[in-house]
Amino acid sequence: MSLLVVGLSHRSAPVSVLERASLDSDTRGKLLHDALAAEPATEAAVLATCNRIELYADVDKFHAGVAELSTLLAQHSGVGLEELTPYLYVHYEDRAVHHLFSVACGLDSMVVGEGQILGQIKDALALGQELHTAGRLLNDLFQQALRVGKRAHSETGIDRAGQSLVTFGLEQLAAGGDVAAWAEGKRALVIGAGSMSSLAAATLARAGVGEIVIANRTAERAERLVQILTEPGGTGVAARAVAMTALGDELTRADVVVSCTGATGLVLTGAVVESATAGRTAPLALLDLAMPRDIDAAVHRLAGVRLVDIESLADASADAPMAADVDQVRGIVADEVAAFGAAQRAAHITPTVVALRAMAADVVAGEMARLEGRLPALDDKQRAEITQTVRRVVDKLLHAPTVRVKQLASEPGGAGYADALRTLFDLDPETVASVSRADVNEADLKNRGRV
Repeated sequence: MSLLVVGLSHRSAPVSVLERASLDSDTRGKLLHDALAAEPATEAAVLATCNRIELYADVDKFHAGVAELSTLLAQHSGVGLEELTPYLYVHYEDRAVHHLFSVACGLDSMVVGEGQILGQIKDALALGQELHTAGRLLNDLFQQALRVGKRAHSETGIDRAGQSLVTFGLEQLAAGGDVAAWAEGKRALVIGAGSMSSLAAATLARAGVGEIVIANRTAERAERLVQILTEPGGTGVAARAVAMTALGDELTRADVVVSCTGATGLVLTGAVVESATAGRTAPLALLDLAMPRDIDAAVHRLAGVRLVDIESLADASADAPMAADVDQVRGIVADEVAAFGAAQRAAHITPTVVALRAMAADVVAGEMARLEGRLPALDDKQRAEITQTVRRVVDKLLHAPTVRVKQLASEPGGAGYADALRTLFDLDPETVASVSRADVNEADLKNRGRV
C-alpha cells in the first residue's frame, strides 16, 4: 500500500484561500481523470466539502506523487501553486489512513463530532466508483472509513461534542441561547436546495419557525424540498418556493436567512441587503454556509443585521469545549488504523501464497502424469488414493509456512515476506501479478455501487 493524501482544510488555510480553492462537481471529475492520467497514481478519489479539499491516491513514488497531486490541485482549484503550497498538508500510508478515519469520525471537522462528513465521504467514494478511479485500495479505505465513523458515533458520545454546521451556526445567531426559543414563529428564507440547505430547512422547521421560503435556481428542486417539508407526517411547517429573482422582496419579510449555494459569485450583495433592511425595525439574522461565500461580508456593518459565516464559525469553534468522548474516539481510530494496515499487508501477500499453491498443484499433476506412464496398470481407485496422498503431503508441508508468512506479513515491516517467498520458490512474477489482477477485478465488481 502506498496511500498518499494531499489537501488543505480550515485547519491549514485561511477562509480567503478556501473560498477560491473550492471545486464544483464537474471539476472534481476532471481532477480525478487527470490524477489517473498522471504517472505516479493508479487510483484516485477526491473529498471536497465547504472547508476541505483532499486528493487521495495510490502512488508508486512518494515525492513524484506529492509534486503531481499538488500541481493538479492548484490547476483545478484555480489557485496558483506557489500560493497554495504553504497551506497544503501531506499524509502517507498509515498516517493517511489515520487522517481519513479521524475525518470520518468528525475529529477534524470545524465542529468536532459533526456527522455530515460521513455523507460527504460516501459521495467521494461514489464518484470514484462511478468514474472507475477508485480501485481495491481506495474502495477498502473509504468503505472502512464509513464503518469507523459510524462506530464512533454509535459507541461513544462524540455527538455531544459538536453538531452540524447548521446547528452550530444557528446557535451563534441565537447568541448561545436556546435555538428553539429564538427561532419560534420566525420567517425563514433558505437559499439553495442542496444537502446543506435541506438540512438547514429541516433544522429550522424542527426549531419551530413559522414559515420557510425556499429559493433556488432550479425551481423543481425548490418545490421538491417544499414537498418534503410539508408532506403528511413531516415537520408541519408552512413552506413555499420562490424564484431567485424574488430574493429582494423575500428579504424584506424574513427574520432569518440561511444561504448555501454553489454560486461562484455573491448571491446577496451588500446593496441588496441594505435596500431590504431600510426602514425595518426587526433585526435580520444571516447564516452563510457557502464556500465561496454567498453573502457579502460587508453586511455586518449594517445596523440591525447579524451575519455568521464560515470564517466566524471557525473562530467560534476554536473556543468550543471538547467532550471527554473525543479521547475514546481517538482510541477507536488508532485501533482501526492498525487493523486496516494489518489487513492490507496480509492481502498483499495473498497472491504470492495463491501462486505458490498453484505451482505445488502443477507439480503434483505433473508427477501423477509421470507415474501413470510408469505404472499403467494402476486402477482408478489406486490412482485416486495415490493422488490424494501426494496432495496431503504437499498441503501439510505448505500449511505451516503459508500460515506463518501471512501472520508475519500482517505485522509492521512485513512487506518483504512476499518478496522472500517469491525468491525462495522461484515463483513466476506474471503468475503472481495475474492473481493480483483477478483480486482487483473481483473487488471492483463487489464494491461497485456499495456506498
